[in-house]
Amino acid sequence: MGIALGFADVQGTEGMTDITATLRRALGDGAVLTGADAAPWSQDWTGAYHWTPLCVVRPRSTEEVSVVMRLAHGTRTPVVPVSGNTGLAGGTVGEGAIMLSLDRMNRVREIRPEARLAVVEAGVVLSALHTAVLERDLVFPLTFGARGSCMVGGFLSTNAGGSNVLRHGNTRDLVLGIEVVMADGQVMNLMSQLHKDNSGLNLRHLMIGAEGTLGVITQAVLKLVPKPVATATAMVAVPTLDDALALLRALQAATGGAVEAFEYMPRFYLEEYARRFPDTRPPFAEPYEVTVLVEVATSAPRDAAPGPDGVVPLVGHLESVLGRMLESGAVLDAVVAQNEAQRAEIWARREAAGPLSLSHAPMVNNDIAVPVDKVSVFLEQMGARLAVLDPGAVLLVVSHLGDGNVHYTVWPSDPDPGHCDTIMEAVEDEVLALGGSFSAEHGIGLTKRPSMARRKDKVAVAAMKAIKAALDPRGILNPGKVFPD
Repeated sequence: MGIALGFADVQGTEGMTDITATLRRALGDGAVLTGADAAPWSQDWTGAYHWTPLCVVRPRSTEEVSVVMRLAHGTRTPVVPVSGNTGLAGGTVGEGAIMLSLDRMNRVREIRPEARLAVVEAGVVLSALHTAVLERDLVFPLTFGARGSCMVGGFLSTNAGGSNVLRHGNTRDLVLGIEVVMADGQVMNLMSQLHKDNSGLNLRHLMIGAEGTLGVITQAVLKLVPKPVATATAMVAVPTLDDALALLRALQAATGGAVEAFEYMPRFYLEEYARRFPDTRPPFAEPYEVTVLVEVATSAPRDAAPGPDGVVPLVGHLESVLGRMLESGAVLDAVVAQNEAQRAEIWARREAAGPLSLSHAPMVNNDIAVPVDKVSVFLEQMGARLAVLDPGAVLLVVSHLGDGNVHYTVWPSDPDPGHCDTIMEAVEDEVLALGGSFSAEHGIGLTKRPSMARRKDKVAVAAMKAIKAALDPRGILNPGKVFPD
């Protein structure tokens, strides 16, 4: 259908009272949801936040997103962009707002194997993108537990990390170009397919990670990498985290930097996993305090062709390093996956972190980063501090150890919000003393705004607010998020 609402139609709509009716006339009844139909967009994934939106709008094109934003700008109506709604920081709370869902903009427009790129719309689900490019023997290397529901617009807006950051980087490192609808409905075309472009400020990087506060990302050009021809995955028990980092260095040297993932799961995490999923097998015959998931991958045929003994060279490299460290005592035990089913079983433990964290309430959810060699220092110092602050607290830790990102979830013995905030502030103290960040990959949303106010450099906050005011002068884009009061 054609779009009936033009720019001139919404410029003088300051007194409009029935915005929903106007949106329906412009986009069609099926594109605008209210009441019970809007319920799926009325709470976040964690269940911590609930709200009642003005309506949910589901555009089918960039042109329709532009119409919505022009109307919202003219009427000063708040707009909260939402994709898969899998965030953990309250970034999609939209009381009385237009919830702008990109779920119907879900086309993989183009895959260019020669250039190793894909052009996609913001509503493409990450797992669907994985499937589409895999058919061309390519991989989009961003991955995490919510890949079956998170969407391109969401993981761009939060600059998502995941398990492969060690080798491939965060989302910003995997994007060549984006298209953005601005607060007033203008469309900014940054759909570059270039690896080098120094023509002014990097507005692409500014929009990625802005959590929908500066514009609505509608399309992207994403980098692809060759599909691995061989993968080796293992669960490894080591005496200490320092031994784990020694293992990482040894594997990087032995494989030429082919380590894709290096994930820390301590004993209590695995015990909680076994309690939550009693039909699963433990990784080892006996429990260990420190375990890591290791995965290496290669796209080089020389590392994938089995030798005379039938061993794949990449797997041989992994087993050789593990064998030497077993002999020296730097590794206590190891189990290498022998098939895809065993690999999936190993990954299932790690990717259960979200449901495990949410299995108790209340929780103090910390997503922090410190230098890689300071992870053990942070855990030791914060553990001692937590024992004083709340001797009855329970701690669930899991970590992207290879890049220093620690998910530090505390189940406090006292649900009082003030007590929970005291624990959060203590975590911030220890993190910043080690040169770290209170937010590594989950974003700020609502949950981390107090941390922003307490900890972010004041000059940096002022600069962020100035950018927000310049690009969204009426403050309609995802209001109340990211920026502290």
